[in-house]
Amino acid sequence: MTSSTSSATPSTPAAPRPAETTAVGATPAPAAPRPAPFAPVGRIPVVEVSPVLEDGRWPAKGTEGEAFPVRATVFREGHDAVAATAVLVTPDGRDHSWAHMVDIAPGLDRYEAWLTPDRPGTWGFRVEGWSDPYGTWRHDATIKVDAGVDVELMLTEGALLLERAAARELPAAAARVLRDAVAGLRDAGRPAPARLAAGTAAEVRAVLAEHPLRDMVSPSATYPVQVDRERALVGSWYEIFPRSVGAHRDAATGEWVSGTLRTAADGLGRIAEMGFDVVYLTPIHPIGMTNRKGRNNTLEARPGDPGSPYGIGAPEGGHDAIHPDLGTFADFDHFVARARQHGMEVALDLALQASPDHPWVTEHPEWFTTRADGSIAYAENPPKKYQDIYPLNFDNDPEGIYAAVRDVLEVWVAHGVTIFRVDNPHTKPLAFWQRLLAEFRQTHPDVLFLAEAFTRPAMMRTLGAIGFHQSYTYFAWRTGKQEIGEYLMELAYETDARLRPAFWPTTHDILTPYMQQGGAAAFAIRAVLAATGSPTWGIYSGYELVENVARPGAEEQIDNEKYEYKERDWSRASSLGVADLLGKLNAVRRAHPALQRLRNVHIHPTDDDQILCFSKRLTAEQSPTGQEDTVIVVLNLDPYTTRQTLLHLDLGALGIAGDAHAPWPVMAASDELGGETYLWGSDPFVRLAPHSRCAHILSVRPL
Repeated sequence: MTSSTSSATPSTPAAPRPAETTAVGATPAPAAPRPAPFAPVGRIPVVEVSPVLEDGRWPAKGTEGEAFPVRATVFREGHDAVAATAVLVTPDGRDHSWAHMVDIAPGLDRYEAWLTPDRPGTWGFRVEGWSDPYGTWRHDATIKVDAGVDVELMLTEGALLLERAAARELPAAAARVLRDAVAGLRDAGRPAPARLAAGTAAEVRAVLAEHPLRDMVSPSATYPVQVDRERALVGSWYEIFPRSVGAHRDAATGEWVSGTLRTAADGLGRIAEMGFDVVYLTPIHPIGMTNRKGRNNTLEARPGDPGSPYGIGAPEGGHDAIHPDLGTFADFDHFVARARQHGMEVALDLALQASPDHPWVTEHPEWFTTRADGSIAYAENPPKKYQDIYPLNFDNDPEGIYAAVRDVLEVWVAHGVTIFRVDNPHTKPLAFWQRLLAEFRQTHPDVLFLAEAFTRPAMMRTLGAIGFHQSYTYFAWRTGKQEIGEYLMELAYETDARLRPAFWPTTHDILTPYMQQGGAAAFAIRAVLAATGSPTWGIYSGYELVENVARPGAEEQIDNEKYEYKERDWSRASSLGVADLLGKLNAVRRAHPALQRLRNVHIHPTDDDQILCFSKRLTAEQSPTGQEDTVIVVLNLDPYTTRQTLLHLDLGALGIAGDAHAPWPVMAASDELGGETYLWGSDPFVRLAPHSRCAHILSVRPL
């Protein structure tokens, strides 16, 4: 806009901005963010605080009972001592607990402490930097008294300092220790070194560690941590296609008869016996007929082909309905009840897409993308094409789609679903997920969402950051020793505040070359790695039978269960040994809290490029049992060849004191899979045969 009354000298016109368009009915773009207001630096600067996402815009991830690390850079001018405290803040704003921070990078002023929230909710934490007058005095007095410089002055200053510390409100025993130290410092009849020793004694330092004397306290901002229930971090998943459980051919006609939710419920005992605590159902909704896919993803379905359960929607209903072949909501309620009797939660696939026959297509055509020729665009992920699926278009009626999806979720939550495995969330707007997940955290805080997003890292991390509780990962494609080690470290220490990983060796869509070619040994190796490398892991039904034949030209199984019924002979599983291993792995996970945590992995060197060694350790303070727990995993990654090597164990990372290169036994390492106990030094020898003993999972205690 121009003004005809302006007398100012005209300026050079600004370059025209690109035209901006907003889809009809779309939520307007938010205003551009403004810089944060000026905030003065504290007297004791506290900077580079973590875990903090986008300057506190989104909460970091936390789990009830899980300790998480707080780090900050804390320093000051001059040479006086500084210290730092990490403070945990409850959802209602009260200080819950605190921890003295330890300098983890001497010379770099980097401090760390661990905090443990004890229930779900939006918690907070802050870091308080402070001047440490006792630390300053102890340092200076030790030097000067030893040198005979200002001896009486230093001892007097120490006495005054400890008198100030003792005058605070303290437990009687602590106050007595400080008063005794004051008396010792003022006892002129004793030698100066003895007087100094009274003020620097271990019991004095212990009291001031528990009740520090803090000057110039300078707090950081309070940053949010979203704390979820433990299942958000820890779980063993088992995936099924309910229609296959109990499916069979009719003896008279030879036609397939679908399994039902009732027959699926009858199969839950077998899954529970292996120790799984989440049973995950692929979509159970009506399946469209238009463009229905045939076996092995062919474009034409033959009579009797059930179609992909991801082609959701038919005249019988959409996402809030159950396929008539599977049963009714009463049958679903029966399935959920049986699962709970077996100690399992029920997870359901949420695939936000529609078959051409979905009621939404006729009731809300604006929810889909219409092409120039008038047809509705089907889903594509070149070179893959999904002619039986229409993706949703969130731009034309975002409020309508939001309400519909929310209502769908409410239906299943009302029938006992506590977890949703969300199919391809990266193809939907992030703002949609952020809003939906925030609402469900308010209305149904126990309901969890797993992001099935095998896509670029930025999208995966951001999906986790804005609210998804768990995330699929690149685990299936990490098969080499170095890349596995690097990936475990990345997930534990770089992205842990943004996403919680779930490790799946295979899925109904993924069968990597390693799994295709390695036979039963590959299935055993990857199960061990998934179950010990991540607090959440899962397998797809049929893993016990080593189903590893791929469709030519694809990284997925031939005769894929997405497009047909699959009748399995579970009696074959015992001879392959994988089912027995799965049960042992889940039992080991339950027995060891260290395997139920993410932020505690350490990689140990080995001399063989196919033998991986890592450990997981919880200190007594971090452990939910109050007892230290340390587990070492040694794994032969080669599914074909027996391998042997020396391990080079970092004893400090294992919590074992002593010579870092002790040739003599310093620990007892008990194999949780085989039952043997080994007496190990720092460099033990191991030999692992992939077809008989591919791994050691060792609980460790110092000798």
